[in-house]
Amino acid sequence: MPRGLWRGGGVMTKLIFDTDPGIDDAMALLLIDASPTLDLAGITTVFGNADVDITTRNAHYLCDRFGIAAPVRRGAEAPIASPRRPSPAHVHGENGLGDVDLAGFAAPAPDGEDAADFIIRMARAHPGEISLVAVAPLTNLALALQRAPDLPDLVAEVVLMGGAFGHGPRRGNVSPVAEANIANDPEAADLVFTAGWPVTAVGLDVTMQCVLHDASAARLAAQGGDAGAFLHAISRGYADMYRRHDGFDGCAMHDAAAVLRLSDPDLFETVSGPIRVATEGIARGQTIQRPRDQSFPPGAWDGFPAQRVCSAVAPGAVERIFLDRLLARAR
Repeated sequence: MPRGLWRGGGVMTKLIFDTDPGIDDAMALLLIDASPTLDLAGITTVFGNADVDITTRNAHYLCDRFGIAAPVRRGAEAPIASPRRPSPAHVHGENGLGDVDLAGFAAPAPDGEDAADFIIRMARAHPGEISLVAVAPLTNLALALQRAPDLPDLVAEVVLMGGAFGHGPRRGNVSPVAEANIANDPEAADLVFTAGWPVTAVGLDVTMQCVLHDASAARLAAQGGDAGAFLHAISRGYADMYRRHDGFDGCAMHDAAAVLRLSDPDLFETVSGPIRVATEGIARGQTIQRPRDQSFPPGAWDGFPAQRVCSAVAPGAVERIFLDRLLARAR
């Protein structure tokens, strides 16, 4: 059972946030902290938006600056079976947080327990209670599965930001068919999607509709306290990129959308079916779901669990809830 009640009377959902901070990761972490029904049990870091030493430093920085009381565990520095892709400094900056001044902050030394072992330990200590919200390459989750094959029986659910499934106009962002988190470790992603735990994928199909508009970011800067001013500052170059490449008046809230799938699932519509990830060739990193309402000859999807993919979203509500919770956090 989830731990305790929040002051509004509902149950709280305990989660581990697996992340590679990251501008939209910072948005998502501050949203978790501002969400009254979410209980952050820990943060695990991984390579992706920057090297893992940088993403781990960023996670510690965010917790220290904004008073987020959660343990941070450093995770994987490379994929489980392939070379690392270059970090997208043109998206998140060299320091992962829009190159804002972090005032010489230095993260504490790792304590010896890595991210995968932390996930396993917490799942064993709280069987059936922990949800994993993964908004980065899925390497930590895959390593945890390899070390603890019974892990799917211990985890409540997995909500991940990743993939592109053909339900929206955007098919991929690092290739015509592949999304960055999945493309950074396709072998790990395939392990996660085919494991026996419930997975919901919040992919580009919906996240590219979830925009923090410039007017909302300006309101955060003016009324959202230190967190709002920080999010506004780190996201200016990010928004400029989306303006140039996608014509947005703002920036996509990819990772915050995954958090809201956990806390406010009614904002999303889903479809169900087994999911596999292409690990070879020009389609490497593509996420492919077999429709449940169609029959096919025997194939690579047979014998694997049906997982859910978000196929539609209420994007205005996503932005409104994000803004409301961050502004309430500042009061």
